[in-house]
Amino acid sequence: MFRRLIKPLKTEWIKRHRRRDEARKREIETIDDYELSADLDRNLAVLRQVFDRCSDFIVREFVAGQKLARCALIYFDGLVTRTSVETSILKTLLVEIRKVEPAPDITERNVFELIKEAAVSVGEVHEVSGFPGMLEKLLAGDAVLLVDGQAKVLVLGVRGWESRAVEEPETEAVVRGPREGFVETLRTNTSLIRRRIKSPRLKIETIKIGELTKTDVAVIYIEGLVNPQIVEEVHRRLKRIETDGIVDSGYIEEFIEDDPFSPFPQIEHSERPDKVTAALLEGRVVILADGSPFALVVPTVFVQFLQASEDYYERFYLASVVRLGRLVAVNVALLLPSAYVAITTFHQEMLPRTLLISIAAQREGVPFPAFVEALIMELTFEMLREAGIRLPRPVGQAISIVGALVIGEAAVSAGIVSPVMVVVVALTAIANFSIPAFNMAITLRLIRFIMLVLAAAFGFFGIMMGLVVILIHLCNLRSFGIPYLSPIAPFTPRDLKDVLVRPPWWGMFLRPRLIGYRNPQRQAFRLKPEPPKKRN
Repeated sequence: MFRRLIKPLKTEWIKRHRRRDEARKREIETIDDYELSADLDRNLAVLRQVFDRCSDFIVREFVAGQKLARCALIYFDGLVTRTSVETSILKTLLVEIRKVEPAPDITERNVFELIKEAAVSVGEVHEVSGFPGMLEKLLAGDAVLLVDGQAKVLVLGVRGWESRAVEEPETEAVVRGPREGFVETLRTNTSLIRRRIKSPRLKIETIKIGELTKTDVAVIYIEGLVNPQIVEEVHRRLKRIETDGIVDSGYIEEFIEDDPFSPFPQIEHSERPDKVTAALLEGRVVILADGSPFALVVPTVFVQFLQASEDYYERFYLASVVRLGRLVAVNVALLLPSAYVAITTFHQEMLPRTLLISIAAQREGVPFPAFVEALIMELTFEMLREAGIRLPRPVGQAISIVGALVIGEAAVSAGIVSPVMVVVVALTAIANFSIPAFNMAITLRLIRFIMLVLAAAFGFFGIMMGLVVILIHLCNLRSFGIPYLSPIAPFTPRDLKDVLVRPPWWGMFLRPRLIGYRNPQRQAFRLKPEPPKKRN
């Protein structure tokens, strides 16, 4: 009955959307089908109609040289470098060219080539004969020069706009290491990588994604190291994206990941050029989007989210100990509240008698079971953390500190939660903060609530059941064809050297087997430093 009632409405909704799509396609085809005319006034009339009510659209009409030709320079204010427009184009065509005696062989036919080859002093100059191609360059920030009598235009590369300075990323700060971070300009980001890898084998392929935004997306890899099938798969997944706009690389991440319903991140992102360079040297592919400081690294495996850039800058003993401590923190962040609930609810015999009596004394008078107590504190802490992030930085820090102290103390004094629960939640939060990858830390926060419910329902049996389900899911997960749990599953002994501990640099002479198999050796053998031999 309900289906019969809703069917006419659904049919009408589909028809309306189809009519809207067809109208939009007709509009796009109309612009795409227009061809540039040799009549300058006609081209300008069409452009003024297309960019009607666009106050940043600038048209500068002038006569070049001594009545050499009527020209029009078109650009968008704010997207070009004003100095280049005024000195390299307008000053040359309006002032400098008048000082040169006109050659007798200059005609209307070759004036276009004269301007292109001898008049404008801009590094990037090329011809475009189609209207869509001209619009694409114009909207990307280039200036376009139209010459009367020519059915083609000159595209002048004078892009330039305000951008953020290169500075250390706040989300991936290190004590020792480079202080540079990606910014929102694509060419600045590619230059930061190119400056570190001075090889012609570093390839940067750019495609445009987004019907309206036309966002430049760069696919970066090192030829000879990367698996060509992975590069091909990256291009295939990017080209199938049909959307109106790409605002950040996070959009692309959700379009190209292998399992969109998995809570685990399958693509690593980073703001650090040094980290991205290291990934390229292992044979991975990097995706950069214009307007986003975050680079996507594919393929990605689980252990990458537990490794920080600093691990490779400190001595290997320190880095290995820190990495092992980080592994303990992951388990604490995921399981400590659920283990507390399971023990206090089902398995009290696991605790020593004195500790059990102490916890029981602290919980005396608390009106809620341990599960509700943990849930209240976890939700309160998550709200405090979100408030601290969203508010302005000085206010956010004050809210986080004052909120945690005041609410924790007040909750204990009011008898709503026990002091030991406050300690458990605080330890869990600290352990969560120690995970280097923010997207993996969020995933563990989400799964922690599920484990909490399983612990309250089934005790340690529920926790083990949850862990088995997570393990099976991770074993089935792939990132661009590479197993997510590699090198643990499938077991690759050669690559285990950089999982739990970090070997010295002179011992890491091979790349990961599944990713860098095309050129497995990354450095020479026998690089272990030794003291100079004694002379006889």
